[in-house]
Amino acid sequence: MKIYLASPFFNDEELKNVKTAEDILMSRGFEVFSPRLNEVRTDENTQQGLWSKETFMNDKRFIDWADVVVMLYYGGYSDSGTAWECGYAYGTNTPVVVVHLGDNSNLMVHEGCHTNITLDELKDYDFVMMPAKDYKGKMF
Repeated sequence: MKIYLASPFFNDEELKNVKTAEDILMSRGFEVFSPRLNEVRTDENTQQGLWSKETFMNDKRFIDWADVVVMLYYGGYSDSGTAWECGYAYGTNTPVVVVHLGDNSNLMVHEGCHTNITLDELKDYDFVMMPAKDYKGKMF
């Protein structure tokens, strides 16, 4: 099973959670692509203005490679890049497993995914049977 892990990693909480998700998924034997672990930014491509295009193309390529996208989602706060990754996966019929880390959800996220789970549930989620679970929390 090949998994693309979509997540912001811009502050301490996000870094802690994405590292936890990486550890969970990798310890379960999955092939995991995490943008955090696969930076393409170098001094040279940043100076030449190529970093953003290379990052975009690399992330898109690995979403296309993946069997499933796991999205770490913080509710009302949503990193625009992570939201794009989720939407692109949905548009290409790649199942999205949303791991809810906030106390609410935008309907476009929880309705546009295959299932809604918590970080703790990720430890045992059955990626073969892919059981669906509706979001039950506060939504907008």
